Amino acid sequence: MSVEKIRLNKFIAMCGTCSRREADRLIEQGRVRINGSIAILGATVTENDSVMVDNIPVSLAKEKVVLAFNKPKGVTCSERDEHAEITINELIDYPQRVTYAGRLDKDSEGLILLTNDGDLINSMMRGANGHEKEYVVKVNGRLTKDICDKMKEGIYISELDRTTKPCRLFNIIYNSDNTTTFNIVLTEGLNRQIRRMCECFDLKVIKLTRIRVLNIRLGKLATGSSRRITGDELNELYRLSGR
Repeated sequence: MSVEKIRLNKFIAMCGTCSRREADRLIEQGRVRINGSIAILGATVTENDSVMVDNIPVSLAKEKVVLAFNKPKGVTCSERDEHAEITINELIDYPQRVTYAGRLDKDSEGLILLTNDGDLINSMMRGANGHEKEYVVKVNGRLTKDICDKMKEGIYISELDRTTKPCRLFNIIYNSDNTTTFNIVLTEGLNRQIRRMCECFDLKVIKLTRIRVLNIRLGKLATGSSRRITGDELNELYRLSGR
């Protein structure tokens, strides 16, 4: 067994518990212990050490697992949230611990990747990597050509003090009830980004479904169900994610 020392946040991420950034947050909150003692930021561990997060032992996975999961509306992406009606972890029934690589807000639905590969989680959640995510969106009004052009170029969101990166819009359908349905591809994941972008033009999102992350597609996966990603599909995911 290796005795190589690993930074604690990296070790927790490698165990598939969460990203390194989230691990640092857990450490700061005193929710991580090493050999029974509360851990501090910057600590290092080996595979011989006992590491616990929220009093649950964590260890390096013997086999990497990646799942595609169809998140229902109303489910919160969180490891632990006392205010959530139901969290994503409560719906996942898998023999190995997995966690999400990229969130969807409570009111949105669709594809989420779940894995025990901390390095994949870290790569997927790093906005600078520009990973494509595709959504089908329905709004309560007309998505005019002028609005489309402005969204494609990037718009300033005052609440976040950020300008969105250029994106792609297509399959624009004007429905008979004065709503519009369209596909949008983002390469970043700002907080409630699509909803905020639409609000800039007084449009409210009625339904938002993520249908693709990189090469992984939601397809006909039933709501609340998951499937394991394997073979060429998995290899292509790792290639595109930079892992």
